Amino acid sequence: MLKTLRTLLLLCLVGAANALYKQWIPDTNYENKTNWDKGAVPCGNDKVQFSAQRKVSVFVETTHAVQEMRMPVDGEFILNSGAGFYVVAGQDPSCGAGVTTQFKDSESLQWFNPALWQAAATLDDIQRGNFLFSVHEESVPCQYDDVVFKASSSFRVDTSSSQPSIPVKSVSVLGKMFDSKSEFIQYLSSRTGQLQFHGSSAVTVGNSGCGDPSGCDCGNSVIHQQICASVTCTSMSCKKPLLPLGHCCDVCGAIVTIIYAPGFNLQSYRQRIQHLFLIQPQYKSIQLGMSKVFKSQRLMGIIPFGSSAEIQVVIVDEEEGRLSEALARDIVKDARSHGSNLGITGAEFQASTGSSSDQSGSSVGMIVGVVFGVLTVITCILVVVVLIRKGVVEMPSMPSLPSISGLRNRNDIGDLGGSLDHGFDNPIFDKPNMLPDTPNLYTSETNNAISLTQSGVHFINPVYDENETDFTI
Repeated sequence: MLKTLRTLLLLCLVGAANALYKQWIPDTNYENKTNWDKGAVPCGNDKVQFSAQRKVSVFVETTHAVQEMRMPVDGEFILNSGAGFYVVAGQDPSCGAGVTTQFKDSESLQWFNPALWQAAATLDDIQRGNFLFSVHEESVPCQYDDVVFKASSSFRVDTSSSQPSIPVKSVSVLGKMFDSKSEFIQYLSSRTGQLQFHGSSAVTVGNSGCGDPSGCDCGNSVIHQQICASVTCTSMSCKKPLLPLGHCCDVCGAIVTIIYAPGFNLQSYRQRIQHLFLIQPQYKSIQLGMSKVFKSQRLMGIIPFGSSAEIQVVIVDEEEGRLSEALARDIVKDARSHGSNLGITGAEFQASTGSSSDQSGSSVGMIVGVVFGVLTVITCILVVVVLIRKGVVEMPSMPSLPSISGLRNRNDIGDLGGSLDHGFDNPIFDKPNMLPDTPNLYTSETNNAISLTQSGVHFINPVYDENETDFTI
């Protein structure tokens, strides 16, 4: 029985260790001066207006005096104990001359805007304001996170996305936590739930917590483009800006990559970094985010062939990355010194200053990739040769080329097999009848001077004897 209790306690601790709390920042509270167009909460001499065509849920914490109020057609006031409104008879001396003030529109506040969320490891950290830095994808609630809307607060959030649902572990609204699917569906169908949540994607609760001590993937990479659509990036002044996985913008700082083994615990390691380094005075201004990511592996830096899980530590500062580089070096040194006790097998970093834990690492990786690529090509050639020899693959037949001797024979006229080509007709020699009838013009002696042979038509020179073969001078 004791062993069972210990196992359950361990599972609870593992689940709690890898779950973060994401708190929604905006609200639609009456007492929040940023919700009014004049930048101040209305007082007794003011006229209050709510847009007639907008849906709104407004939390009212205390009593307020007004001169006049125009209510929305579709909306509600959530009144705290003792809260309400009353009209001042005459003028309120503490209010001033009085103005007409408009409650701001909250329709455009989107769930997937990372600037509208705060992350914390525990609920106590939320109360104390100890918030964590995260890349943009993980600033929005992940599938294993607990979502918190402030207890004494109203809100309105647009959940529209390309996905049919938004799974989370739990949702806390007005101090009540919902982790049951059926119970939260019932709340969403209520009047208050419809005024607070609107959009095409339904928020669902009851998702199991992360059971892996080394952490779990956030799951928001599928909506990376939508998350980044609401982020405005600024130009960086550092030497070599870095783009962390899951982030929308380049940063000045450093990225530490941790390669882990069984036995690594993400939450314990996060606490170790906090107690060893972040409490030091020189690192007080540092922002650090840590999470598990899946990095794409590429052959020769081009061809993807899978992904590997690793721990990404993003360090950001306001000094062009110099302070982040110093902290990154300390983290890598600690990981290499105590990695066997922490479940860490490797650690390296890159900094926006241009430095890294191994300056030659990129060239070595390139050489390894080239060698691997050459070996792959040679292996493919050998396989093809073996398949051809075994008859599995046949080489395509090539058309035969004419030989030189064949070309020479075709140039011989006698081999053509057709009638002898005498060239063009010469009217003087081939057709003597076309000339005038002159006596003794074509005698037998003249006719014998023209010879017709197999090689063509030629003339006999009377100076030489054609039968004479020995010439003497």
